[in-house]
Amino acid sequence: MKVIASSGRDDLARVYIVEFENGLQVECAESVQPPLPLEQKWVMLVSTLFGCPVGCSMCDAGAEYHGKLTARQITEQIEMMVRRRFPDLKVPSTQFKVQFARMGEPALNHSVIDVLRYLPDRIEAPGFMPSISTVAPTGTDRFFRDLMDVKRKLYSNGNFQLQFSLHTTDPALRRQIIPVNTWTMSEIAAYGRKFYSSGDRKVTLNFALAKGSPLEPEVLLEHFDPEFFLIKITPLNPTYRAMENNLSSHIDPSSSEKRNDLVSNIRSAGYRVILSIGEQEENRIGSNCGQYLRAHVDSKNTMKEGYTYPISETVE
Repeated sequence: MKVIASSGRDDLARVYIVEFENGLQVECAESVQPPLPLEQKWVMLVSTLFGCPVGCSMCDAGAEYHGKLTARQITEQIEMMVRRRFPDLKVPSTQFKVQFARMGEPALNHSVIDVLRYLPDRIEAPGFMPSISTVAPTGTDRFFRDLMDVKRKLYSNGNFQLQFSLHTTDPALRRQIIPVNTWTMSEIAAYGRKFYSSGDRKVTLNFALAKGSPLEPEVLLEHFDPEFFLIKITPLNPTYRAMENNLSSHIDPSSSEKRNDLVSNIRSAGYRVILSIGEQEENRIGSNCGQYLRAHVDSKNTMKEGYTYPISETVE
């Protein structure tokens, strides 16, 4: 694997375009969360597929699909970013989160389970916390069965984050946004209740909320017990796919949580709610969820809200 280009800032976020021996390219990214220093929190996003067959309506990474990365190829992304800062592969960060979420639906690649099983032996990181973000495609029962097993054996007591990306409580609209067969909300709820054990982090239900996409507390309560699930609401990040599909964010990135009626209504229903609004500079770097540098390079359009940082070519 070699790094062929990158964009960003080491003190905030950086995206890497990497190429493997087969000539195929993916991206991985790292970020810190000011004002927290890297020693307190460091986040990585790695790719699990060459492209993605799901094609969510706001995601620039869902272009052509060329297969699955091996466990070695996934691990190489992580080790490359670690070695840039810690050549001895010893990560001192209090929380070292690795999200299998840059490019590709992780549940479609069982090699992710293999990485979760042996990564603690490859990298010395007491704060290591894996994060799986998934749309729960149908036909992935084995992946989720093995995921539950590896979480219980290696990552119990709050050391694992599982997130289901729903984006709306309207089932028909959800199918438009995520145009593949997925588990129903009832199936996700049943799995989440089994997955959760005392001491674990609650299972996250993620809503990258576009204008016109309902998020109804009554529907949430019909399926998801607040004892086991929390709600995360994020802005819709600037992507070419969102622009093509005329999607705009329901959440204003400059809004104040205290004035958000949607958040208040869901909290009143008994849920813990996270209104997750990151650094807007990451949109300009292209490191936020749904963004993909290659889409920017290939696009004939431009956008002032995202992808404004230069992409420097390099070989490592």
